[in-house]
Amino acid sequence: MALEITDANFEEVVLKSDKPVLVDFWAEWCGPCRMVGPVVDEISKEYEGKALVGKVNVDNNPQISTQFGIRNIPALLYFKNGEVVDKQVGAVPKSVLAQKLDKQL
Repeated sequence: MALEITDANFEEVVLKSDKPVLVDFWAEWCGPCRMVGPVVDEISKEYEGKALVGKVNVDNNPQISTQFGIRNIPALLYFKNGEVVDKQVGAVPKSVLAQKLDKQL
């Protein structure tokens, strides 16, 4: 399962990570988010030890969402060395998400 990332642990989990991080910004009421969620969980298992994969509920964590200008969800941001290096907005196939993460390894 993907890590639950919050306003409180974002800096420690994402920005200070020594591995690439994929962060899924989502909400329970978002239909496309529910399609992407299981895919993100699969990627989390497949990349265990190589990359971190987490989810941010935008309704519960407005600070991070605002900080990174999240206006449309699902929004997936890729971080490396504390910086956003890639992003994907909207529901896309698993292969697209995995390919973007592979580029950061």
